Amino acid sequence: MSPHSRFFRSDRRAGPQFCAPMDGFPYLELFKLWYNTAVVRQDTVFPWRDGPMIEAVGLGKDFGSVTAVRDVTLTIAEGEVVVLLGPNGAGKTTTVRMLAAILRPTRGRAVVAGYDVAEDAVEVRRRVGLLTEFPGLYERMSVLDYLAFFGGLHGLSPASCRARGEELLHRFGLWESRRMRLGEFSKGMRQKVALVRALLHDPPVLLLDEPTSAMDPSSARLVRDCIRELRAGGHTLLVCTHNLAEAEELADRIAVIRQGRIIALDTPQGLRRQLLGPPLMEVRWNGSGDNFAGMLDNVQIAAQGPGWARFFSPQPEQINPQVLHRLVAAGAEVVTLSEVPRSLEEVYLHLVEVGEEAGESP
Repeated sequence: MSPHSRFFRSDRRAGPQFCAPMDGFPYLELFKLWYNTAVVRQDTVFPWRDGPMIEAVGLGKDFGSVTAVRDVTLTIAEGEVVVLLGPNGAGKTTTVRMLAAILRPTRGRAVVAGYDVAEDAVEVRRRVGLLTEFPGLYERMSVLDYLAFFGGLHGLSPASCRARGEELLHRFGLWESRRMRLGEFSKGMRQKVALVRALLHDPPVLLLDEPTSAMDPSSARLVRDCIRELRAGGHTLLVCTHNLAEAEELADRIAVIRQGRIIALDTPQGLRRQLLGPPLMEVRWNGSGDNFAGMLDNVQIAAQGPGWARFFSPQPEQINPQVLHRLVAAGAEVVTLSEVPRSLEEVYLHLVEVGEEAGESP
C-alpha cells in the first residue's frame, strides 16, 4: 500500500482525487499550508511586463566558510532561453536554487517575474517551474497520483490538473505508463515525469537543470522541441547543461560561470567572435590564384596551399565579395567559399582553461 494512499482515492471516471486521511489528521492540508509557495490564483498580476523576467545583480551565496556563488549578474528577457554552462562546482545549481527562491542569497539581489526572491519568495515560487538535476519522486505513487498531488499543491482544480496532466503525458510519451508506479520507471522516464511536474501549472519561468539527462536521443529531442515551443509561447527559460551541442541549438544567449562568477555572456556567435576572433573562411578554386596573399592586402591569411586558402573575415559582407572578385579577375574558377565551423566546445574550453592558467582563487 502506498504511503500516500491515505491522501487519494481512485475513481476511474473522475481520476485520482484528494481525500482526508483516514485518522482525521489533516496531513495534506498542513503540507499545502507549508507549500503555499505554489498556490496560483486565477487573478494573478504580472508585474514583469515592464521589465526583464529574471534579473540578478551581485548575487552570492555562502555555506559557512565556503563560497558557492560569488557574484552573479544576469538579465533574461521574457521569451528568452539562456543556457548556463560551467564545470562541476562552478555554482550553477546554487544559482538556480536562489532564482527559484529555495535558497536565500547571502548577498546581492534577484528579481524573478517582478518579485524579489528574498522578500517575495512565495510569489516567485508560484511563477517558477523547477527541474532539479536529481529530482526526488515518490516511488510508490503512480504518475496520475503524483501529478494530482502536485496539481493540488499548485491550486489546480481536479479537472484542470487531469486535462493538463493528460496533455503533457501524451506529449512526452508517458500516457501508456500512467498507472505504473514511479519506482518502476527508468532514469529517462523519471526525468520526463519531473519535467511534466515542472510544467504542470504552466509557469511563465522555467529553471531546468540538465533537462535531457539520462534520456535516449528520441526523448531528448522531444524535450528540446518542447523548450523551443515554450520559448515561442513567451516563456522564459534558464537551462543548465553540459551538452554543448544542445546549448548551441537552444540558446538565445549563453552564460559561462566559473568559480561562482559569470565570466562570459553573449550569443553563441558572439562568444565565438569575442574569444576565437572573426569568422574564419575557406575558399577553394581551380586554375590561377596561387598568389592569393598578394591579391588582397587587407585580408589576414590563416593558412593556404595550392588551390585553397583560409582567411579571417571580420566583415564577411564586404570582404568575401572582394575575395571572389579578385580570384575571378585572376582567372581562377571558384569552387567553394564557406565559413570554417568552430564549435562551442572550443569557446568553452578556452574560457575554462584561461581561468585555470591564470590561477584564479576560489
